[in-house]
Amino acid sequence: MVHVSHESVAETETRLLRVMKQARLKVYADVYGFEEFPLDAFAARARSDALALVRDDAVWSQLSPGDGPGERFRIFRFHFPEGVDNSGFVGWLASRLKLEFGTGVFVICGQNSGDGGIFDYWGVPEMLGDVVIAYVRKLCASDPDLAQGLT
Repeated sequence: MVHVSHESVAETETRLLRVMKQARLKVYADVYGFEEFPLDAFAARARSDALALVRDDAVWSQLSPGDGPGERFRIFRFHFPEGVDNSGFVGWLASRLKLEFGTGVFVICGQNSGDGGIFDYWGVPEMLGDVVIAYVRKLCASDPDLAQGLT
């Protein structure tokens, strides 16, 4: 369920730090990249170890482990508990990571109704993976009531 709320910046910060603390974080050890292939090649090329498959009008793009020719990413995932208002989480955390490390991210969202609902895969450039993941773990362990000034 998408939540609509009106809150101050400080209230949003506190709420989303609480959400982050309640979410289940998984960090993937492998490095991942995107592989593109034509729509009609799905049956032959889709991998069972791919974390995500998305398409446009011309190609499938799958996010899978490996050392292919393209850009490589470190991946972490959040599984959110059912009923938790995580609205704004992606923009909030992406903005924090941009300010702290200068990097953009990609986020791929999915849904598992048997496990709380929404989950997000986050990808960051491989070269920043360790420091970004350490920062995310620090945020997950932080006290939401001391949100102001947390970096």
